[in-house]
Amino acid sequence: MSIQEKGKSIQFRLFMILCISTIISIFVLVFVNNVVLESYYKYSKAKTARDLAIQINNYYSREIHYDIKTDLKQIETKNYMELLIENEFSEVIYETNKSVINSVEKLKTGMKNKTILKTNDIEVKDIDNGDNSFLMLHSDLDNGYKLYIRIPITPIKETVKVSNSVLIYIGMMMVLISGLLSSIVSKKFTEPIIQLNRITKKMARLDFSEKYVSSEENDEVDRLGKNINEMSQKLETTIGQLRKNNNQLEMDIEEKSKIDEMRKQFISDVSHELKTPISLIQGYAEGLIENVNEDEESRKFYAEVITDETKKMDKMVKDLLELMKLEYQERQFNDVEFNLNELIKEEIRRETVVLEDREIRIDFKEYKNAMVFADQEFIEQVINNYFTNAIKHCENVNGEKKIVFRIRKQSEKKLRLFVFNTGKQIPEENLNKIWGRFYKSDSSRNREDGGTGIGLALVKAIMNNYGNRYGVKNLENGVEFYCDINVSDIF
Repeated sequence: MSIQEKGKSIQFRLFMILCISTIISIFVLVFVNNVVLESYYKYSKAKTARDLAIQINNYYSREIHYDIKTDLKQIETKNYMELLIENEFSEVIYETNKSVINSVEKLKTGMKNKTILKTNDIEVKDIDNGDNSFLMLHSDLDNGYKLYIRIPITPIKETVKVSNSVLIYIGMMMVLISGLLSSIVSKKFTEPIIQLNRITKKMARLDFSEKYVSSEENDEVDRLGKNINEMSQKLETTIGQLRKNNNQLEMDIEEKSKIDEMRKQFISDVSHELKTPISLIQGYAEGLIENVNEDEESRKFYAEVITDETKKMDKMVKDLLELMKLEYQERQFNDVEFNLNELIKEEIRRETVVLEDREIRIDFKEYKNAMVFADQEFIEQVINNYFTNAIKHCENVNGEKKIVFRIRKQSEKKLRLFVFNTGKQIPEENLNKIWGRFYKSDSSRNREDGGTGIGLALVKAIMNNYGNRYGVKNLENGVEFYCDINVSDIF
C-alpha cells in the first residue's frame, strides 16, 4: 500500500485522531501546570504565612512568661519558613540565619517584586532573585515590632519542571497506547475489507493461495468473502489444469529439443572424426580391389589397416554414445563397495607389457582402508583414461621415467586419487581445454596411440554426475591428474 493510500485508510485516520487528541491534552496539562500550579502554590504559602504572622502577633500581644523563641523555632521547622523580627528601634531580636537579613534589606531597597497578598498590616511579596526566588511577608506587629517571613519558592519551580517532564513522558506513552487502541478498535471493522482487498490483488496475479476467513457473522462483507472464495477455487482449478497441460507440452518440446540436440551433436562429432578412418579404409580397400600390391604380405597389411581402423571407429562411436548419456544424465550408476587399491593394481597389471616396452617405472603405495562406494565400471574407466594418458606422455626427466599412483584422504566422505607422470608440462592456456571432446592440441594424440580423443571428456562427465572434483596441475618434473571418489560408509 502506498503512502497516499495509507493516509486515506480508516485505521490511519482513527490513529491520527487519537494521537492528536492525546498530544493536545498533554499540551493543555503542561500549560496548566506551568501557569496554575506555581501561582496556586505561592498563594497557598502566602495565606499560610499570613496565618503565622497573626499567630506570632498574638504571642507578643499577651503577657509572656516564657521564652517565645522555642515557639518560633517550631513554626520555622514545621512550615519550612525563615523568620526575622526587629524591635521598634530596627534592631534584630530574632533571626533564623544571616541570609534572611540580606533578603529583608533587598525588600527595603525596593527590589523588583510583586504583591501576592495584602491585608491590613500584612503584605506578602514575590521576590524574583533569579535562581533564588522567594516570598517575603512583612507585617507590623501590635507591639511595634516588625515581622519578616521568608518562604523559598525555588523547589516549586523545580517541581514544575519535573512534572512537565513526567507529563511529556506520559504523553509519549499515551500516543503509543492510542496507536494500539486505534489498531485494536479499527481492526474489527477494517480487517475483513483489507483481507478481501489483498485476496483480490493476488487473484489478479493468478495467486489463489489465500482464502477469506469467515467471521461467521453472515453480514454483507462475510457473504462477499465466501463468494470470492468460491470464485477463487474455480479459477485455481481451471488455471491449474491449464498449467499442467502447458508444463507437459513444454516438457515434451524440451525433450524433443534435447533429443534433436543430442542427435545433431552426435552426427557432428561422428562425421567429423570418421573422415580420416573412412578415407583410410576406402583407400586401402580400393588398393586391394585394384591389386595395387600383388604380394600376399602387402595385401595382408592392407587388410590389417582396414581392420584396425574399423575397430577404432567402433570404439569411438561407443565412447561417444556413452559420453552423450553421461552428459545428459541418462546413464544409471550402479554403485557398489570395492577396494580402490585392487582396481589400480589390476590396471597396472594389464599395461605391464607396454610399461616394460617403454621402460616406465610404476610407483604405487597402497592406501589403508581404500574401500570406496561408486560404479566400479566408471571408476575403472577414469583410472584407465588417466593411466593411458600418463603412459603416452611419460618421458625421462633427470634420469627418471615413472608414473606415480597415490591416494589421499580428502575429507570424511571422499578419497582423492592422483596419477602423476614425468614429462613435459601442459601449457597453462590448455589446462582447461584438454577436458573437451576431440581436443587436437595435444601432440600425443595421434593415430598410432589408438585413442578416441574423448577419454578426458568422459572423466569430466563421470565426475560431474557424482558432483566430485577433478583436475590437472603442472609439477616441476611432470603433470599430475586427480579426481575425488566417494568413500564407503563402513569407513
